[in-house]
Amino acid sequence: MTTVEGELSYLSPESTTLRRFTAPGRSVNTGTYRTYLMPIQDGRPVRDRFTLDRNGFALVGHRSAVRDFTDPDEVDRAYPGEVAGFIKSYTGADRVATLSWRLRRTAAPAEHASQPQAALVHDDYSDTGARETASAAYATHFPDGPGYRRALFTSLWRVFSPPPQDWPLAICDYTSVGPDEGLDNRLYLVDTIPDDRYAEMPATTPGTSGSEFHHNPGHRWWYFPGMTRDEILFFKLNDSDHTVAWRVPHTAFRDPTVQTSTPRHSIEFRTVAYFE
Repeated sequence: MTTVEGELSYLSPESTTLRRFTAPGRSVNTGTYRTYLMPIQDGRPVRDRFTLDRNGFALVGHRSAVRDFTDPDEVDRAYPGEVAGFIKSYTGADRVATLSWRLRRTAAPAEHASQPQAALVHDDYSDTGARETASAAYATHFPDGPGYRRALFTSLWRVFSPPPQDWPLAICDYTSVGPDEGLDNRLYLVDTIPDDRYAEMPATTPGTSGSEFHHNPGHRWWYFPGMTRDEILFFKLNDSDHTVAWRVPHTAFRDPTVQTSTPRHSIEFRTVAYFE
């Protein structure tokens, strides 16, 4: 198996209180970060080894009917149903609420309303953020539903620019992540950035929370080079069932072996699946 050395941005050791404030036109994060060189293994030769409930991720063949992922109208029209259908079939969930999708581009990210690559070791939902979002989304999408016993947040990540990718996505194997790892990163949506970013915030301030991670040399990282638009990297963001793999830290990284003039362009789709 091929292994590359990738620079990954973890929380610095002294960074122990995380808050992110987002106001119109401005975003501030209290975290500080340090870059570590980590081995990242090519998962393609052993792709059949990975399962969602053991490792937290899987590479899956999946062809989409969407012809142009930079056309938001086409994506909104065709993609949510595709994604929800795939997740119900793959996981056996009873219902799926589609939450949001986002384009990312590693150069000129503003083109097609894209955002730059997410190059910090993170997970999109902490346990607290997942519980809050799962409850709210179920009430909104399924107001007459009977309730649920399990909520599974996932990301469906697809590259639609041609290979090779300059900034692939690295996924940390769940089996190498300790149960107590991860620092809650609370996102607050505010009108103005507060002067004291550590002051107590009103309970009614809207927002959610994810997790960021300090460096652990025992983390085992994988990536899948040369992805095509007919493949998806499907991975867990948070699973309320902690008897199986329930989250995976992940990050974009610069592949030092790739020289290409084509920037990576990708779409990520977040959902929560309910088991009733």
